[in-house]
Amino acid sequence: MKVVIQRTTEASVTIEHKITGQIGNGLMILLGIAADDTDDDIEWLCRKLTNLRIFSDEEGLMNLSIQDIKGEFLVVSQFTLHAKTKKGNRPSFIHAAKPDIAIPIYEKFKKVLAIVSGCKVESGEFGADMKVSLVNDGPVTITIDTKNKE
Repeated sequence: MKVVIQRTTEASVTIEHKITGQIGNGLMILLGIAADDTDDDIEWLCRKLTNLRIFSDEEGLMNLSIQDIKGEFLVVSQFTLHAKTKKGNRPSFIHAAKPDIAIPIYEKFKKVLAIVSGCKVESGEFGADMKVSLVNDGPVTITIDTKNKE
């Protein structure tokens, strides 16, 4: 799994002119699922996101987690995070999971994230043409790859 995390003061997903997910302070999670992702990737990533200290404390230092600020998550499926651009100018998405594999993982990820974090989890719709809007707070943007745990 690959994610792009953006700390937000507000974020939303709109599908066909209707808001389907919306949060205030929290994290926008763009989630790319690979064909070889497992339950271990889901568990590890959900714990990492829950405990990641990237919110400012009273001194302006990034010392607080999403639980500390009582924040929210907005999860959006993003197969393009697995783009390969080595050859030519048209990206290849061969490493992104196909919908029959990705959809169950996406749904499980959202459920596990809510359980592990105890936070509200909103989402987009897998495979839909979504319009994503956010105010990136900081800005703070971080990438995580469960296959490259640095």
